[in-house]
Amino acid sequence: MASPTVGFVGLGNMGAALADNLVRYGFDVIAYDVAGPDRAPERARFAADLAEVAREADIVVFSLPDGTVSEKVAAEIAGTAERRVAHIIDTSTIGVAAAGRITELLTAAGIGYVDAPVSGGVAGARARKLAVMYAGPDDAVQAVYPVLTGLSDKIRRVGDRAGLGQALKLANNFLSATALAATSEAVAFGVRAGLDMKTMIEVLNTSSGRSAATDDKFPNDVLTGRYGSGFANTLMAKDVRLYLAEVREAAAPDTVGATTEDIWKRFAAAEPGVDFTRIYPFVEGTPSAEGTA
Repeated sequence: MASPTVGFVGLGNMGAALADNLVRYGFDVIAYDVAGPDRAPERARFAADLAEVAREADIVVFSLPDGTVSEKVAAEIAGTAERRVAHIIDTSTIGVAAAGRITELLTAAGIGYVDAPVSGGVAGARARKLAVMYAGPDDAVQAVYPVLTGLSDKIRRVGDRAGLGQALKLANNFLSATALAATSEAVAFGVRAGLDMKTMIEVLNTSSGRSAATDDKFPNDVLTGRYGSGFANTLMAKDVRLYLAEVREAAAPDTVGATTEDIWKRFAAAEPGVDFTRIYPFVEGTPSAEGTA
């Protein structure tokens, strides 16, 4: 069986890395982004528009900023004349409700949909260590499985219908956001008490306070002053907001969630678009030069 031609829509920090993985894995990739071809991988073709992607690709991967954009792109692909696309994989974080709407839209057009949000950052994507949590019906999953394996070496099916991947991704990002905010507050306290930040992080990483924040974000982005994870605070604020909306829809507990949402909402409003690891100086009380420029 011939390898499918893969379309890729959305070449932001994460999308560009994932599209490059597919090219390196041996797929013929036709990519598109409204910002133009600058981030398209070498050896990938760049489409003039979405219609070209829909006519030339068998499977299309989305890496888009939110559910509104994913839904719009899905509708445009579904409505393309002489469309070739039979399946769509959505790696975007869009929420359970949006995944449900897109499923209905694509099912009506005869297109299979697999919900496959990702976690692990741009560095994780480049190293093929990104967690891909995918969900969808058996036939759609079977059809797109080779492409999923091209995205990362860490893929896991989490359910039999689109939306369950979103539920798990939102839960994951809520935990990540909460841990990073809480670690920032704890470290700010320790530093003001006279502790050395590096010493604090080293000890926390051998203690019960260890998390991805202490193990990754602080050593690589905060201690170094690099603040270069490649994920914007506005996107994290969006993900926490989506999580809380889904929690309330499910009538699940939201006490910690409400506090986490408030922190990220204030941070995104104060310094929109900065790297999300800059929450440490925000919590500590030092505004970033990037955010105030």
